[in-house]
Amino acid sequence: MTEPDAAPEVDPGAFPDAPEYGRSLPGFTVNLLVRDPRPSADFYREVLGAQVRFVDRQFAALVVNGVAIMLHADSTYAAHPWSEELRGDVRRGLGAELRVLGPDPDQVERAAVEAGGTVLQPAQDKPHGWRETIVADPEGYTWAVGRRLG
Repeated sequence: MTEPDAAPEVDPGAFPDAPEYGRSLPGFTVNLLVRDPRPSADFYREVLGAQVRFVDRQFAALVVNGVAIMLHADSTYAAHPWSEELRGDVRRGLGAELRVLGPDPDQVERAAVEAGGTVLQPAQDKPHGWRETIVADPEGYTWAVGRRLG
């Protein structure tokens, strides 16, 4: 990992090195490929209340609602089969919806707009028992965020 550039709440001395972090991960995590982890980490902090544990130009480690989320810059996947496709103006995350239960969907909707995201579905009560909104981050990843009704 390179030296941190942003996120003033992050203490790089408190974040473990890559092998130690990798060994500490639970059985399920999310890894998203992004153009630059820094604006995405800011978006998730401002909109979803993510805890930003580490962020630099190549990598970010976050926790959203108890789930470890990693953001890797496209450049870190240069040897990966997706690297050629990632060079274009590709929409990220098509076909996947990340769901977070707990945050206020009306507040998330407002915060997403202020942070440069897109509201795909305004906050509304749904038949499956949630009040939810669906927002896309600036990279195009889709997040359904809501609370249980009643």
